Amino acid sequence: MKRILTIALVAVFALGAFASAQAATEVKMTGDARIYGVFFAQHNYTGWNNASWTSNTPTWSGAGKKTEDRFEIWERFRLRTDFVASEAVKFRLGIKVEDTWGHGTLTAANPDAATSIAVYQAFLQFKWPGCNIEITAGLQDIDLPISKMFYGNPVFGGDRIAALTINAPLIDNTLGLLAGFGRLIDTNRTYDTTSTQVADELDAYFLALPITLEGFKATPWAVLAVAGKNAGYFTTGASTFNSQSYAENLVSGGTFMTPALWKNDQNVYWWAGSSIEVTALDPVKFYADVIYGAGAQADRKKSKREGWFLDFGVEYTGWDVLTPKIFGWWSTGEDHGNRNGSERMPQLRPNWGPGNSFLFDDSQELAKNSNMGMNPVGAYGIGASLDNMSFIEKLTHRLTYTYIHGNNNPSAIRVLNTTMGSNPYFVMGRDLTSNEFAMGVNFDTKYMIYENLAAVLETGWAHGQYQTSVWGHRLAEKSRSGDAWKVAFGLTYKF
Repeated sequence: MKRILTIALVAVFALGAFASAQAATEVKMTGDARIYGVFFAQHNYTGWNNASWTSNTPTWSGAGKKTEDRFEIWERFRLRTDFVASEAVKFRLGIKVEDTWGHGTLTAANPDAATSIAVYQAFLQFKWPGCNIEITAGLQDIDLPISKMFYGNPVFGGDRIAALTINAPLIDNTLGLLAGFGRLIDTNRTYDTTSTQVADELDAYFLALPITLEGFKATPWAVLAVAGKNAGYFTTGASTFNSQSYAENLVSGGTFMTPALWKNDQNVYWWAGSSIEVTALDPVKFYADVIYGAGAQADRKKSKREGWFLDFGVEYTGWDVLTPKIFGWWSTGEDHGNRNGSERMPQLRPNWGPGNSFLFDDSQELAKNSNMGMNPVGAYGIGASLDNMSFIEKLTHRLTYTYIHGNNNPSAIRVLNTTMGSNPYFVMGRDLTSNEFAMGVNFDTKYMIYENLAAVLETGWAHGQYQTSVWGHRLAEKSRSGDAWKVAFGLTYKF
């Protein structure tokens, strides 16, 4: 629909004007705008596209069929409007527009093109009368706990979900509770496609217990997910890792081997972990996360998946001019075969990374087309960052180096690639064998033009080594033709 953005904004302001006229209602608006250009060479270490799913059957198209367009200009706008009835009751509506110049919504070539607007937040939030228990229902941001050193949780982090959550203080300033239910997928919605009912949902239940003591903070947490066999795992995106969907995150490689897919109509997945932060030795601070996850344990042996993920870091905050950090992580990887299931931790909507690393989709401000999209699960690595560098007023920098090494046996990936061909489950440059590594450097700069307006420069470089015997001559040889790098520059405005 043309000009829907204008209509939506007029509607929001009209609602705001009406609500402002009511004595009991206050309207608050916040938001941000980003306009930036990105030059990115050697996407996926090849300059070609990754393999991707084309149906839930599943079917897929192979890698290396499309060539990168190295320069894009992106524009993003988000508006969050809170309709506040009192300190205890409010409703939030968040809308967003995002596209490249010259295409779709924000276009230089055809300004009359149809406008695309999306709702990314829509929730009711209130406190139960007479206490501090807060209840939130609707489309909201859900982040599983992760220590402060890292961005996003490798199981589920940094994304929105239709959910009901309860946040309650159990012991003031010491112990809290966060519990909730969310529906991630409901493929057929009201009616299934035939007269026979099928399990086409993915539901998740989660619980966290934040504990705060002097000089110490820990948040143990757990998630239980019920995964229906007929949900759209292969066509629903689960993260912003390169071309990754729920299928790669949840199922095992053996799931694709005869007999294909799951035996059970529903499979249970569960995760348990804790984030840990130690500040007792301030200005030296320590961070860590420990997570174990498993799923489809009652299905065929080849469909089981389970594994560990651990990360750790330390920073020194005693200097005004910079904050040095070191970090690392380790996770289990695939063994020699696929018939005994997967040894990698399953995931839902992962989003993890340290130090704005160019290797991972993490905290980049100029987010689109911003990183290599590598998977930290099935790998280990180390890195260091010089953060919050400031030698001139209003100007800050960050420099990060990250090294990643695979933990997956080459045989498991090679056999599946031989069976399926170029496929989206194991992807070169995202999933590493135990004979492969990659390294990346990013240098980022921000200058505050005004208090709420900034000029941002983000740069990145990455180099990887990949096995011809696993990925084939065409992809592996192309990865040696040049290293990946990007330069992104733009303006960010918050209000």
